[in-house]
Amino acid sequence: MMIKPSIDQLTHGGEINRYELVIATSKVARAITDEYCEQREKAENMIRTGETDKSLASLIKGNIRDKKAVENAVQALATGEYEIIVPAETAEGETENDSVAAEASGEITL
Repeated sequence: MMIKPSIDQLTHGGEINRYELVIATSKVARAITDEYCEQREKAENMIRTGETDKSLASLIKGNIRDKKAVENAVQALATGEYEIIVPAETAEGETENDSVAAEASGEITL
């Protein structure tokens, strides 16, 4: 079975190493999970207060609700929805920015 997208596509032909890809994927998956939790909480509140008569499932985005977070993260990285930003190294070999975070702008800084 062929997995799409391939590792070569995700690493841009080796520009990004696999470790960086795994870290970025986990950061995006976490952001997607957080978005799901926010949508679910909002939907539950709407149902509880009687603002809607729709089901819980219909109030949450389908792609977030129906697919696993990692699958969504890989697709988001493949389509360019998120961009992996690898910080430059200093002379001592340490990175300029040690924090790794998913930004709202769709950039993942390693």
